[in-house]
Amino acid sequence: MSPFLFVRLWVMVFLHYFVWGSWYVTMGTYLTKSLTFPGEQVGLAYGSTAIGAMVSPFIAGIVADRFFATQRLLGCLHLVGAGLLYYLTTLTSFPPFYTVLIAYTITYMAGHGLTSSLTLHHSTNPGREFPIVMSGGSVGWICAGQALSWFDFENSIGMFQLAAGAALLMGLYSFTLPHTPPRGANAEFSARAVLGIDALKLMKQRSFAVFLICSFLVCIPLSFYFSWMNAFMNELGIKNAAAKMTIGQVSDVIFLMLLPALLPRLGVKGILVVGMIAWAVRFGLLSAFSDNRDAHWMLYVAIAVHGMCYDFIFVMGRMYVDGKASEDIRGSAQGLHALVTLGAGMFVGSWLAGIVGGHYTASDTGLHDWQMIWIVPGAMAAVLIFVFAVLFNDRTPQPTKA
Repeated sequence: MSPFLFVRLWVMVFLHYFVWGSWYVTMGTYLTKSLTFPGEQVGLAYGSTAIGAMVSPFIAGIVADRFFATQRLLGCLHLVGAGLLYYLTTLTSFPPFYTVLIAYTITYMAGHGLTSSLTLHHSTNPGREFPIVMSGGSVGWICAGQALSWFDFENSIGMFQLAAGAALLMGLYSFTLPHTPPRGANAEFSARAVLGIDALKLMKQRSFAVFLICSFLVCIPLSFYFSWMNAFMNELGIKNAAAKMTIGQVSDVIFLMLLPALLPRLGVKGILVVGMIAWAVRFGLLSAFSDNRDAHWMLYVAIAVHGMCYDFIFVMGRMYVDGKASEDIRGSAQGLHALVTLGAGMFVGSWLAGIVGGHYTASDTGLHDWQMIWIVPGAMAAVLIFVFAVLFNDRTPQPTKA
């Protein structure tokens, strides 16, 4: 890959994730403080990305692979998304807001697969080039968080205006990307492959079944963090919360680079267990900080373990699935993993996070009992560590590729 092409693809990934980072982290603060939506509705709003993750594979599978060049579809989706994001700024009641948000997340989540396939299509050495190009996503998320704090958009409709502007720019930029023709113009569409049904035979293996079920369950506490963390920090009066939360993306890059060195020492099971422990530690620290607000180190450590929380669960999970699946079902297996985690797991987690958040909200003041809100996912993660450690006992060789 030439340096010029690398820069073009890196900017693509940067803009794509900048759009997401412009609203996703801080939406909970805006919905609770500005629109006064109850916790249950906040949870449903965050679950919209899970709906998008479940529906969007059909867009890539039916449209991108058969009828349209990847860069053109990516551009059209972001342009439509820009319009939907701007329309969100005019809505103040939940039913229309939620409906438009779901429509938007379907257009956006499809872009994850499109940016990946476009990058892989033009990579001459995917194992070396793909991770570096995708690092643009972490940088984009960091810059979005910094921009939100800089412009004071954390409790403002400005977050969606910023995201709409970035989506418009991304949509126009996409049409300048190198031509990437549809890969399967003459191929038959298989819903079984898109939904990962062909990979269900892997569930006959006990360890894979344990892995997939626990992957679903760990997404439930994960959703609490994304749904409530920014609202938590703002309610406690912590300034520039969105900017400070980008410490997690810096950690993400660091632990992603450490993962290949740690895997031979800890093994698949060790990496996954450490990731689950990180989630329990994170929520334990947040709960403790809720009752001891002078101990700011607890807050920053809870943010800084994000790399272990995410990379050791999701990146390692994708590597494990890749190693377990044979070549003929590898795509289906990854589709099944995404459907169970980013789809079903995140939807159930966001819904439950909303229920718990609403339950521990004072009706007279609108303030939250954050200690109890964080104890619930912390207890889930702690139980999950024990269950996974006892039941998962995979003897297959360790995966060696990302």
